[in-house]
Order: sequence, then C-alpha cells, then structure tokens
Amino acid sequence: MELDLSVARDYFMSYHGAIASIILPNVGGWANGLYFAGQVRKEGAAQKAWYDDLKKAPWNPPKWVFGPAWTVLYSGMGYASYLVYEECGGFVDDAVLPLSLYGGQLLLNWSWTPIFFGMKDFKLALIEISVLSGAALATTISFFNVNKTAGWLLVPYLAWLGYATSLNYYIWKNNPNPRATIKEIKDEKTN
Repeated sequence: MELDLSVARDYFMSYHGAIASIILPNVGGWANGLYFAGQVRKEGAAQKAWYDDLKKAPWNPPKWVFGPAWTVLYSGMGYASYLVYEECGGFVDDAVLPLSLYGGQLLLNWSWTPIFFGMKDFKLALIEISVLSGAALATTISFFNVNKTAGWLLVPYLAWLGYATSLNYYIWKNNPNPRATIKEIKDEKTN
C-alpha cells in the first residue's frame, strides 16, 4: 500500500486555519507564563517565590492547575474564533465586530499577567480583570450571534474569569501593600 502524501498535505492544509487559531492565543499565554515564571523564581528554585508567601483564598488551586486550565481555555477560545471566521466567510463586514472584540479581550487577557506578576499591583490587576471579563462577555454574546457553538466554547472561559477575579480580589484585600510585603520578604531572606 502506497501512502499518498498529497492527501495528507491537503488534509492538513484544510485545517491549518483552525490549528493556527488554536495556537495563537496559547502563544501569548505561554510567553507570559515562561517570562513571569522566571520573574517569580528569580532568586533561585530552592527559595520560595514571593507569590507563595501571599495570603491566598482557601479556594485557590495548586499552581500546577493554571497551565493546563489556560491551555484548554485558550484552545477553546481560539477554535471559537475560527468558527466565527468560517461562518462569516473570512474577515468580512459581519466578522469585524466579533473578531475585533475577540482580539481586544485577548490583548486584555495577556495584559493581566504583567500587571499582577510584573508590577505586583493587585488592585490594578483586579480592575483590569474586571474590564477583561466585560470584554469577554461582549465577545461571547457576539459569537453566539454568529455561531452558537462558538458562543458555548467561551462559556467555560467566562466561568474561569469569574473564579480568577475572586482569587485576585482575595489577594488584593488580604495583601494590602504587596510591594512592601515582597520587599520585607526579600530583606528577611538576605539577613
């Protein structure tokens, strides 16, 4: 039996748009995760990260949950954007609003990590994730108007954003001056 590579190539090419749509949101998430994981552990893997010393909500999951959860959520939202793109027939007038909302909320999504982990500004991160949640809701509604499956694919993302907002709120309320707390922790470790 001879393998016809042209069939495999045609099969892959017919799905490259879906694959690219799934990979795109993950790339931003992975880049943020890799960069800020290095920032969190700047002083060495043997020491606890500053984040570990924060007072966190009792419902805060283990750190290892975040990577897989975001990979699934980014993949779902990416595929949803592909369904909207296909349903509209490309970047045509009908696709401008839902895909612009999608792009905007994706940029907001990627912005939260530098604010929370980079700037360590928990209040600004809370404000940002609240705006993000509104943008994600608007995106979900616009996706539902184009393709029901695309809309449903964003529902778990909305639920996770609500959960993440509650975690951010708890950290903000229970760690009132994060920069001072982080500096005190670093000072203690050097003495």
